[in-house]
Amino acid sequence: MGTPTGFDFHRRGTEVLITHHGRPATTLRGRRAADFLQDVESGDPQELMARLTGNYKHGNERPGRRRR
Repeated sequence: MGTPTGFDFHRRGTEVLITHHGRPATTLRGRRAADFLQDVESGDPQELMARLTGNYKHGNERPGRRRR
């Protein structure tokens, strides 16, 4: 399984806009925005944005059957 890619974030005043492949995914405001900006400095920003937007593997996906 790969790591998440394609996420980016932009600050707009006190808000943080998270995009995925150029499309808006979510907007963080207030305390969540402040916590995000603090966490993005210390961790993997792609993984953090994937978790916040809900766009990540949940662990219950099964690979498809291989056909012969």
